[in-house]
Amino acid sequence: MAIHPGEILAEELAAREMTQVALAERMGRPVQAVNEIVNGKKAITAATALELEKALGVPAHVWVNLQGQYELTQARLAAEGGRRRAVPAGFDFTKKKAKKK
Repeated sequence: MAIHPGEILAEELAAREMTQVALAERMGRPVQAVNEIVNGKKAITAATALELEKALGVPAHVWVNLQGQYELTQARLAAEGGRRRAVPAGFDFTKKKAKKK
């Protein structure tokens, strides 16, 4: 399941008891832009991540990584036709397959 970083932003705003309007004012962005991020309709770009860092104190790399993970999960789900494939716990991707004799 992919979680849009806007959901994390909404939780952060709630924890701070901050409105979308107040965040938009701190960022110098339209309220609509913040609302679209919170509602998963708009991505968090690197520039937006820097603005969030300045406004909230959460490092920009956190927002960029959340967005990247969201997009990667969406791409994987699309490539798999929406099916999730379980990876066994402790699976090591670095191990090479044994050659068959």
